[in-house]
Amino acid sequence: MASLAATEPAACPGATPAAESIVPACMFAPDRGCADDLSGTDDFEDGEGTNGESADRLHLSNKLVLVSPSGEQYDSLLRHLREQIDEGCGETIYVVGMGSDGGDYGLDEKDMEASVATVRSLCEQIEADLILLRERTDTGGRIRDYLIRRRVGEQDFLEVRVAVVGNVDAGKSTLLGVLTHGELDNGRGFARQKLFRHKHEMESGRTSSVGNDILGFDQEGQVVNKPDSHGGGLDWTKICEKSSKVITFIDLAGHEKYLKTTVFGMTGHLPDFCMLMVGSNAGIVGMTKEHLGLALALNVPVFVVVTKIDMCPANILQETLKLLQRLLKSPGCRKIPVLVQNTDDVIVTASNFSSERMCPIFQISNVTGENMDLLKMFLNLLSSRTNFNNDEPAEFQIDDTYSVPGVGTVVSGTTLRGMIRLNDTLLLGPDPLGTFIPIAVKSIHRKRMPVKEVRGGQTASFALKKIKRSSIRKGMVMVSPKLMPQATWEFEAEILVLHHPTTISPRYQAMVHCGSIRQTATILTMNKDCLRTGDKAAVHFRFIKTPEYLHCDHKLVFREGRTKAVGTITKLLQAVNTQAAKAQQAKLLASKKTFREGSANEEAGSTARPPSPNAAQLPTEEEILCKDGNKENKLKSGGGGRRRGGQRHRGKGLNAATISTAVPAGAAGTA
Repeated sequence: MASLAATEPAACPGATPAAESIVPACMFAPDRGCADDLSGTDDFEDGEGTNGESADRLHLSNKLVLVSPSGEQYDSLLRHLREQIDEGCGETIYVVGMGSDGGDYGLDEKDMEASVATVRSLCEQIEADLILLRERTDTGGRIRDYLIRRRVGEQDFLEVRVAVVGNVDAGKSTLLGVLTHGELDNGRGFARQKLFRHKHEMESGRTSSVGNDILGFDQEGQVVNKPDSHGGGLDWTKICEKSSKVITFIDLAGHEKYLKTTVFGMTGHLPDFCMLMVGSNAGIVGMTKEHLGLALALNVPVFVVVTKIDMCPANILQETLKLLQRLLKSPGCRKIPVLVQNTDDVIVTASNFSSERMCPIFQISNVTGENMDLLKMFLNLLSSRTNFNNDEPAEFQIDDTYSVPGVGTVVSGTTLRGMIRLNDTLLLGPDPLGTFIPIAVKSIHRKRMPVKEVRGGQTASFALKKIKRSSIRKGMVMVSPKLMPQATWEFEAEILVLHHPTTISPRYQAMVHCGSIRQTATILTMNKDCLRTGDKAAVHFRFIKTPEYLHCDHKLVFREGRTKAVGTITKLLQAVNTQAAKAQQAKLLASKKTFREGSANEEAGSTARPPSPNAAQLPTEEEILCKDGNKENKLKSGGGGRRRGGQRHRGKGLNAATISTAVPAGAAGTA
């Protein structure tokens, strides 16, 4: 968006003096006018209408162009709308009645109706829905903002992932309970009880695992979550069928001791946005800054939700907001905080949010439901940040495994690129030797709804054929055989140390998080003698346990205790030789097989062979013990008798001594 705005003066030289007056308009409609100018230049480049070049450009950037467009203008508008929707991953905010040619904003009643009819016909051409967001008046008449969202099939929906972070007791799980179940909290933990997965979470009220919850919006932008009146549970399949867009909340732990889980949720689940929760009465305490720093390090856009405003005194709420704004403006963040107080603020912030500089701040109450509608509207307007090409070879990262009775092994995770269909054969790996094995996809589910295919950027779970759950771990990938994947033991990364109490030097070990990979790595070498807080360096790492499947330019988080560092992988070194690994695997299998056969033969031989004369002369252990008369030391038939340690050891020593004295010298020699 910023690049489009930057090219605008160059595209229409006559508009430069009016650039200052356009700034507030561009805030409301960042793509509208600029892209119209671009579509005008497209016409010129195609070689059409060279004489009326400036007139064409003027028309396309004029607010009246939608009233009765010519054929060429209609085609340009359609092409521009397609580009906008592709850029916004299936949706965009479209403003009617506001041009970028420096004229007055607004249209009268008649022109507005004609313009809306044109936009509606454009939407029909690209199979999209038109939703009115707001209407406002300006000097020239009325202006309307519309949300245009591409229609998806019954079995498909747009998906946006939002990670929910913040300090313990900020109200993360409670807010998600209120949003997803549609019932307000009672102030004593009623809403969060529906989300917890473990017994200890219900007892303590603290999340300790990565939770997933969904919020569905239909074509009109209304919430479709309707909880079951009996059990209070949500039917995910029904929600997904009715929704054109689903927000997936990744509920993360706020407590410091669960930081490992929170980091895994932020790196492994690939969130599009991050919702930072701040309790208004407690303020910015504990892990709030840690979580904000983590989101900034991973380049995830952040919006802030201040909770518990119903129980917080006004002066303390103002103090918290002041501190929050100071923190967001600080040199480490460089954000533009915007307090959201009405629907106009929501539309402005949502349309500019993907630029990463703007940071909306919502003030809500889970008990009274104050400002909850603004937050829901904002979530509905969020669009996915990344575009995915479905023609690329498929790649899927695993972030959890399950064993489902009657189904078998199930893996869940995120499709990073490409398209995966039912019954496709992918390569699963790397295993501890670094090899990849072919595996067939038996069934695919998205948000508990059976589907036939998944595309890049979508989360899904696959049922796999003929593999044990124990042989799959988090951090493994399933990739297309076209990629010819190779696992890596060593890699180089450019890292920045955010915090370390002393110094980091070679042979230092810490946990590396990269995507869904979590493994301890050792620093072999680095281009500095030692690293302290705030230092940058190129570091050579080696994994401790197993090789992993990595990509260059992937972000990594490096932590151990209170030490934290972030970085980017720059170079992959020492890839596993797949041929050698396969040969080693075959060797191991062969040795196991021969060992089993050998032991089986020995057992068969011992049963068939007659007892040797020496063996016949030897008294049995049982006889020796009986002669000794020590009844406590007599061996029991089970062999696992529960005796005290001292007696057991004494018995063992006695047995060994009596056996050694009882064996004749000749027999010992032959043995």
